[in-house]
Amino acid sequence: MTEEIGAFVPGPRVRIEGRAGGPLSGLTFAAKDLFDVAGVPTGGGNHDWPTGRPVPQRHSWAVQTLLDAGATLIGKTITDEVSLGILGENAFDGTPVNVRARGRVPGGSSSGSAAVVAAGICDTALGTDSGGSVRVPASFCGLYGIRPTHGRIDVTGMLPQAPTADTTGWFARDAETFAKVSSVMLDEAIPATLPTRLVIAVDTFGFADANVSAALQPMVKRLTGLVDQSREDVMAPQGLSVWARALRSLQPVEAYATFKDWLDTRNPRMAFSVARGLLAGAMVPASEQSWANLMRQEARARMAYLLPAGTILCMPTTPFPAPLAGQSLSVLDPLRDRITCLCAQGGLAGHPQVNLPGATVDGLPIGLSIIGARGSDASLVAVARALATQK
Repeated sequence: MTEEIGAFVPGPRVRIEGRAGGPLSGLTFAAKDLFDVAGVPTGGGNHDWPTGRPVPQRHSWAVQTLLDAGATLIGKTITDEVSLGILGENAFDGTPVNVRARGRVPGGSSSGSAAVVAAGICDTALGTDSGGSVRVPASFCGLYGIRPTHGRIDVTGMLPQAPTADTTGWFARDAETFAKVSSVMLDEAIPATLPTRLVIAVDTFGFADANVSAALQPMVKRLTGLVDQSREDVMAPQGLSVWARALRSLQPVEAYATFKDWLDTRNPRMAFSVARGLLAGAMVPASEQSWANLMRQEARARMAYLLPAGTILCMPTTPFPAPLAGQSLSVLDPLRDRITCLCAQGGLAGHPQVNLPGATVDGLPIGLSIIGARGSDASLVAVARALATQK
């Protein structure tokens, strides 16, 4: 199965043994091809990206942390080109197979990392998340996945895209492994106590497909059983699409700034959809950027209001299960827009978010997300573990 799912970058497979006796000894992991591994070119999902760049001499912080904890690296995984994608289809390296939804996309841009964990090839894998690149594949592939509090995890040695939104994240198939890896990455014990209040974001459930919202209700009910109080509220009073527009006005601008010199000097080959996104980032007017920054401040204020200490919010991670692979841009563009409407709060407000697997629509995985106050990452992991043991 390792080769059949097409999730590892082409070429010789890297393997580095973890430190003996660490808390993750015996576990294996893969790293998205945005993370530096010493002696291995960082490909970034684009065959022109490594050209003229020195081969890394040190591991990224995330890779080194997992190795030091005892986990063994078994390879680098495919990503959407320079992380600019949400579905997981790469014009150079192909689309990793989603074994939980064959014939459908795995989600991106951390597509290969989600695919290898879902297939049971390794225990955990590193991804990145700017606009949903861990959360979406976690939902589509039926995995635990985390977007940590923005700035919580050291991103040294991780290829940037949009620094005010970029985070390192990770995946696991089961809650116990997810908790072990999270404790190491967060450098914090997972607490035994749980949040006491739950906010059910009714606008997000209304925005998702009706069958998705219905499929998630048993999980929401179980979640309410873990807390003392629950209530319904609106996450984005300005509108989910307004928050999405703000992120689409900020993230591409930063991405263009990140890759501008490369585009100027290398004129790299890239998929039309990726080039189009970078071009859009170069053309966002200052007035739109100013508005988007104000909306980011409003989103941050709203999330801080909804999520005081001891409170979590739940919502569908994605509005639908994994779409069919290989569809035309005219079909996929509206789907991407809808996904962004449920993911924009991550890049705008920077709160930690965990995808919880456990629901399906017509046999296809769909995830429920929990979001907490900034810095409450470990508490969200505790909820994930408690919900799994409640089954």
